[in-house]
Amino acid sequence: MNSISSMNSVSRRLGRRLLLAGIAGVFALAGVSTASAQATTGDVFGKAPAGYSVAVRSDATGAGRTVRVDTAGRYSASHLPNGVYTVTLLQNDQPVAKHLNVPVYVGRGVQVDFNCSEIKCDQVAAAK
Repeated sequence: MNSISSMNSVSRRLGRRLLLAGIAGVFALAGVSTASAQATTGDVFGKAPAGYSVAVRSDATGAGRTVRVDTAGRYSASHLPNGVYTVTLLQNDQPVAKHLNVPVYVGRGVQVDFNCSEIKCDQVAAAK
């Protein structure tokens, strides 16, 4: 009778281990698909003069968006597809400065700053 009870005990332990392994496998698969579904775009962000706009355009497709620079001098263009972009600082819809060949990678952000002490934003804007 000892051998029968020990066989039941072994069978129960094996069953529990298989059940736990199956549950862990299901969670692992769910985690993999969730992670890949979340990371499909990248971001461009940075500092620029308050009141200006920043246009972010794909070099390949021309698609993109224009965002306003906030009062703290920050901007962010999010949910951009993977690719190479031109990032343009605009004042009154007129280009002031550009950053060319800005790479955007899936799941990452790239910082692109416009420093007016280097590009003389006020002089360019006043000349127009």
